[in-house]
Amino acid sequence: MIEPTTQAVSRERYIARVLITGMSGAGKSAVIDELARRGYAAIDLDSPEWSEWIDFDASDSRTPQKGKDWVWREGKVRALLLEHTEGTLFIGGCAQNMARLFPLIDKIILLSAPVGTVMERLEARSSGGYGHNEEDRSKVRELIALVEPLLRKSSNHEIDTARPVGATVDEIIRFSTPRAASIDWKRCWLKFKT
Repeated sequence: MIEPTTQAVSRERYIARVLITGMSGAGKSAVIDELARRGYAAIDLDSPEWSEWIDFDASDSRTPQKGKDWVWREGKVRALLLEHTEGTLFIGGCAQNMARLFPLIDKIILLSAPVGTVMERLEARSSGGYGHNEEDRSKVRELIALVEPLLRKSSNHEIDTARPVGATVDEIIRFSTPRAASIDWKRCWLKFKT
């Protein structure tokens, strides 16, 4: 088992790996873009570089598509997290296998929004983007009910993103400072697994 990272290495050097997670349409990509624009190390893991579709049990109702699931490329994401040795690294994404990397993550922030807001955001995506068609949106509604409660149990902080992205990012930065509380990893792991 990989041991949890230490947040405060010394007074001069602070290391934090912050996962920003949530359902499709919660605002993860917009937040990661804004963090990067502000000069923070911020990576959107919901991209083919960091994640991939895999064949999965067609009877599992918690997958984004029947018989398919979206998973992180664990080796790449693990390397990214381990190679980060100074400052705060923000990663954004949501994948079935992400709990395996929780021991390498210092804080987990759940982004959520009212279902109506999420549906409007998904509908506004370009054609071909996940959630743009009604079938995808119907699945997202279902996943919000099934998966979001699991994400809530494993997170340290939840932010309602039905406000301007700048305000959401301001709160994320406040929560991610060296003074923010540390994580009880056993609690997070056990709650996510149930």
